[in-house]
Amino acid sequence: MKISYKWLQQFIQTDKTPEELSLILTNIGLEVESLEKVQGVPGGLEGLVIGFVKECGQHPNADRLKVTKVDVGGSEDLQIVCGATNVAAGQKVVVATVNTTVHPVSGEPFKINKSKIRGEVSEGMICAEDEIGLGNDHEGIMVLDADAKIGSAAKAYFNLEDDFVFEIGLTPNRADAASHLGVARDLAAFLQIPVKMPDVSAFTVKDQSLNIPVTVEDDEACPRYSSVTLSGIKVDQSPDWLKEKLNAIGIRPINNVVDATNYILHDLGQPLHAFDADAIKGNKVIVKTCPDNTVFKTLDETDRKLSADDLMICNTEDPMCIAGVFGGISSGVQSSTTRIFLESAWFNAVSVRKTSKRHGLKTDASFRFERGTDPEMTVLALKKAALLITELGGGYISSDVSDIYPVPAKPFNIEISFKNVKRLIGKEISPEEVRSTLTGLGISIISENGGGMSLQVPAYKVDVTREVDIIEEILRIHGYNNIEIPTQIKASLNYTAKPDKEILQNQIADMLTGNGFLEILSNSLTKLSYSSQPEQAVKILNPLSNDLDVMRQSLLFSGLEAISYNQNRRNPDLKLYEFGKVYSLSGEGYQENQRLCIFITGANEGENWGAKSAQAGFYNLKSAVDLIISRLNVKGLISNETSDSNYSSGIVYRKGEKSLVEFGSVSKASLKKLDISGEVFYADFDWDLVVRSVRNNKISYKEVSKFPSVRRDLSMLLNKDVSFDQLKQIALKTEKGLLKEVHVFDVYVGDKLPAGKKSYALSFLLQDEEKTLADKQIEAIMQKLILNFEKQAGAEIRK
Repeated sequence: MKISYKWLQQFIQTDKTPEELSLILTNIGLEVESLEKVQGVPGGLEGLVIGFVKECGQHPNADRLKVTKVDVGGSEDLQIVCGATNVAAGQKVVVATVNTTVHPVSGEPFKINKSKIRGEVSEGMICAEDEIGLGNDHEGIMVLDADAKIGSAAKAYFNLEDDFVFEIGLTPNRADAASHLGVARDLAAFLQIPVKMPDVSAFTVKDQSLNIPVTVEDDEACPRYSSVTLSGIKVDQSPDWLKEKLNAIGIRPINNVVDATNYILHDLGQPLHAFDADAIKGNKVIVKTCPDNTVFKTLDETDRKLSADDLMICNTEDPMCIAGVFGGISSGVQSSTTRIFLESAWFNAVSVRKTSKRHGLKTDASFRFERGTDPEMTVLALKKAALLITELGGGYISSDVSDIYPVPAKPFNIEISFKNVKRLIGKEISPEEVRSTLTGLGISIISENGGGMSLQVPAYKVDVTREVDIIEEILRIHGYNNIEIPTQIKASLNYTAKPDKEILQNQIADMLTGNGFLEILSNSLTKLSYSSQPEQAVKILNPLSNDLDVMRQSLLFSGLEAISYNQNRRNPDLKLYEFGKVYSLSGEGYQENQRLCIFITGANEGENWGAKSAQAGFYNLKSAVDLIISRLNVKGLISNETSDSNYSSGIVYRKGEKSLVEFGSVSKASLKKLDISGEVFYADFDWDLVVRSVRNNKISYKEVSKFPSVRRDLSMLLNKDVSFDQLKQIALKTEKGLLKEVHVFDVYVGDKLPAGKKSYALSFLLQDEEKTLADKQIEAIMQKLILNFEKQAGAEIRK
């Protein structure tokens, strides 16, 4: 938001420089991102002086040139060659001396040099108005009044003053500061000076020749609607002073009526809209909604389909304006307009925000209405605008002010205690300073006692509704930089639940990164079409777009979007992981769960001259999953095949009845949604369950055993439905003390085996921590294993 230094001085009188005000504004919460010097005329007439033409004679070598002697207040007169037909002795003129840079209306700026023109020395230039940016006339040089002082700066003669523009990074909660008046209020509170409010005492109704009745059908979306009519107006260009003010803050002047409404918007923060009164059919204005899909052409000549929730300003036949957002092409002020219906309203912030987003329209008016405008400003702004328009375009006020305000906005009543002021700010602020600060901000003190105050906050301070907000206002004006840093910091030691979630997450993230994985971070908002259980989706009430209309229920599709993006840019070999939350809605209400997902796709390793590149497979993913489980020392997992439709095949590790991690190959249906080619392997950890599972894990030191381990192998014939995990569990239950590891090192399925059978070769690692195992002891364990495999898994041991 841009704020003009000169404009601010209409509200407050201060001798602070722009640089000083810049620091003050930043310190009181209105951060100044930049301070720019703005000149009403390009170049600001710098280097141009007033001169007196003493002599003017014909150029000896050119019929159309004159040679002049000009006094510019220096020790010597300047000889200047001039081509203007109206130059003559005795004139006061504007002179650009040597080394001055001139900024013409058209073309690039150029520097004046001492030169010879057709053999005669020229030490400057006598200027026409278009040559120095003061107008478009090039018929001759500018001839000034006789009282112009020789040698004085042209800038002073034309009363040009530089302005300074503050670029303020306005936060969304500071709607009250979205104008020059709002910024002036904050400065006045800090500087302890009064704010000069606009004087509209000259507002006078000439007659009642143009009464346009107003009906508000939706007073929730439009709690207040004020209006007045003007007649006999001439639409024309705005005067220079108004153009300069608007140009300084980046607003393009259009005409005197539109410029006046824009001026009031940035002056008082109240958006206005001017309608051509002759375009109001039925001579009546109705504030209402229109049927769904009604077509309305806006000022940008775009046909827009209205929603049934869009508040519109209508006549008896058609909509004329999207309330608080954008005007229509058929009812705006034209060059031929002579009668105006002027609107000043207070629209519901939520209604305007939804309409603005729905149509993708962001305007200066919607910016302010969305954040909340001052409900008590509508009539004052309307009167000031009416006076300004009649001043600029003639005419007169042709109706009384209509003000529909059925339920006046109530100010906020808040109690504050001085004890809480000190506790939250960390410094004793005197009651006198609290009182003067609040009064300066427009907050009324209803009553006061030794412990605190009862306050009434004006409705325009939409972000000040609680005691802490009042304290923040006091702190803001007192100055954050004025709070001393204490020499002592008092703190209490808090017990931290084990394990520390952040440390645990960082450990696994570091491990994955060290193994070649890249971390991604994706949006929690996604599209409903990704959901396999749309009835459990958490839907956004006011979505930014149809692609961001629900909270994600899985990390799968956000990762697939990243894979699709990379594949489309010839980066197909990916190993990714993401920590993130997923959301769902069930009978227990809203659920939020932390997850860890892993993706592998493309080649397992990059191209290498010494080895062929192999495609990543399921066991690359399983290796990563097992690495995490091993690193976290999670025990007692049971594996089963997954039944999740997002996988074409996969495994689930369960901890009790709950799924700890599910991993496998992503289904073709899921890949097709994002046009992904090739296989993608995906693992989904329930990270909250992981954290709970390792809560009681303890780190202990264990020496490497002095006694050797022994390996024994068994080959067996099994039914195809028997899994390795079943065999592993049988083995570990059979020998809990000495059996350390069980692995499968060979699997065979083929026509050489009976139908429905498969062959497994398993290895068993046995070790006693106290002594060397004897052959008889090893043999006894192996016999127990064989017996249990035959009995519990129907295995046939192959000799």
